[in-house]
Amino acid sequence: MAQSAGSQTSLVFKVTRAAPELISPAAPTPNEFKELSDIDDQEGLRFQIPVIQFYRNDEHYGGSSFRGRDPAKVIKEALGKALVPYYPFAGRLREKAGRKLVVECNGEGVLFIEADADVTLDEFGEALQPPFPCLEELLFDVPGFGGVLDSPLLLIQVTRLKCGGFILALRLNHTMADAAGLVQFMNAVAELARGAPKLSVQPVWERHLLCARDPPRATCVHRDYDEVEDTKGTIIPLDDMVHKSFFFGPKEMSALKRFVPPHLKSCSAFEILTACLWRCRTIALQPNPEEQVRIICIVNARSIYKPPLPAGYYGNAFAFPVALSSAGKLSKNPLGYALELVRKAKADVTDEYMRSLADLMVLKGRPHFTVVRAYLVSDVTRAGFAELDFGWGLPVYGGPAKGGVGAIPGVASFYIPFKNNKGQKGTVVPVCLPGPAMERFVKELRGMLSEFPEHPAVAESSVFISSSL
Repeated sequence: MAQSAGSQTSLVFKVTRAAPELISPAAPTPNEFKELSDIDDQEGLRFQIPVIQFYRNDEHYGGSSFRGRDPAKVIKEALGKALVPYYPFAGRLREKAGRKLVVECNGEGVLFIEADADVTLDEFGEALQPPFPCLEELLFDVPGFGGVLDSPLLLIQVTRLKCGGFILALRLNHTMADAAGLVQFMNAVAELARGAPKLSVQPVWERHLLCARDPPRATCVHRDYDEVEDTKGTIIPLDDMVHKSFFFGPKEMSALKRFVPPHLKSCSAFEILTACLWRCRTIALQPNPEEQVRIICIVNARSIYKPPLPAGYYGNAFAFPVALSSAGKLSKNPLGYALELVRKAKADVTDEYMRSLADLMVLKGRPHFTVVRAYLVSDVTRAGFAELDFGWGLPVYGGPAKGGVGAIPGVASFYIPFKNNKGQKGTVVPVCLPGPAMERFVKELRGMLSEFPEHPAVAESSVFISSSL
């Protein structure tokens, strides 16, 4: 659980960008309107999510076919080809009555930026993990193109490095796809970049499968969309925010499992880690003991539907099940208390729950999930970011570009697959908190990992950066 070193985030370099281009499908595509699902167009997904991939210049990979080739040119050409079967990504979102979102498939294209940076990959540090220095330079926010409606749905920037490696950063309109759907699309680009004659997975739209019933009827309890008034100003302030990443490998998870009671030994690593972070974060924020706090777990529902969603479906297909507790009980009880709550919340997601959720979106006007006194975690360790190969081998790092993204920065963390500088595989978790709360958070984690008092997981380095993107 190694925090990002201060030297990593103090790196300063210069990026030279070419003018942004609109990349359209490489062949004619249908001109039509396609509705998003009632899971896609909820308020909580109407934002841009940043992802970043770092690649070395591996001269031994792929033989002579990729040696000396320009990654920006290769990826740009493959992107145009991929947008033929995935043509909705080249369109623009419009809003109809009832806040219903539809894609106007007009082939206008996605934004593409070609850039060069006067830095090598090694200068980013041995262990690449969020927060990344100069992220706003590696993923440029083109003025006038960052909206949810009437704007490009995808922005990709390929930045060549002095060492011959490159960085691929992208920003996705979250209403179009979840992590699994985005990786499916990017893998299509990667396959075409490597010269594949056809895609291994064909895209499936079928958004009607996740739309509300007629008439809509919310049959389940959805505490994730409670209307909670923030009367005490508990939403995290955006100034003086600290971004840190924490690595959990086999030793760290073994230390946490010491706190798991016998009847919960079958719990997953996700459940244990989530319970730990929720408890430590709550203690760090010091809410009133009587206040109700909540953990929101992202649950992929593709296999939960009956029948399961078709292979190739790339829309949003997940739920936000929530566990609730008073802050006092969560802070004072052993880890098993939080663990049972997390486990039960995940188990709530069934086929009927998902259909009820789509109905709720229509009945309540597509609300935002509750963020008051909430913490959201999303596990992308199996999404496939680390397997995206555009012809230069696997990424050194692949996944979300930062924690705390969304309409309310600081509420969300991702679980990202990671290999530390010792070669140990595990999970890295970016966390975003106000300065004093981050210090208390680190102290609580030190207590949980007291078996390893000298572990770099609890180093005292603090990096203050402003929220961006």
